[in-house]
Amino acid sequence: MLKTFVVHVENKPGVLTRVASLFRRRAFNIDSLTVGRTEKPEVSRMTITVDADQDQGRRIEASLYKLVNVLLVEDITDEPAITRDLAMIKVAATHDQRSHVLQLVNIFRARVVDVAPESLVIEITGAEEKIDRMLEVLSPFGVVEMVRTGIVAMRRGTKSSTAPTTEELDEVTAEAGDDEGQSV
Repeated sequence: MLKTFVVHVENKPGVLTRVASLFRRRAFNIDSLTVGRTEKPEVSRMTITVDADQDQGRRIEASLYKLVNVLLVEDITDEPAITRDLAMIKVAATHDQRSHVLQLVNIFRARVVDVAPESLVIEITGAEEKIDRMLEVLSPFGVVEMVRTGIVAMRRGTKSSTAPTTEELDEVTAEAGDDEGQSV
């Protein structure tokens, strides 16, 4: 099962390395990792997706809380959330093929951001599945190059992410202590 974590961290050098090293030490492959600023300049927000079951996800969350610069960890896998990925796709497109490619761009609500004599660069934003489908239909034309940002996610509704209370941190730390000796 693909788990999605939103992690708020102090905006300081080395934090990304510590978070990534935690996953490496526990032999988890990060499927997607995005990091960016938040509405607070001193806080960055990471969206991390990893293939893990429920128990492994709980232990990952507890382990993340043990890192010094981590302020908040949320497993939003089962929460109502909006997730988006952005991709730029360079597709081979001769003059004769352009109208077909442009029709596909419109169907997928994407946009052309660069035109060259033998190619187009398309920008698409949406769910991973939408981008995967667009790649499938563009493959006969020849995908020359592609880059994706990775997933960003935000919980739906008015509830916002807030720093955990002291009691919540104590509870997570106590749970993490119970798991010592078990590998994530």
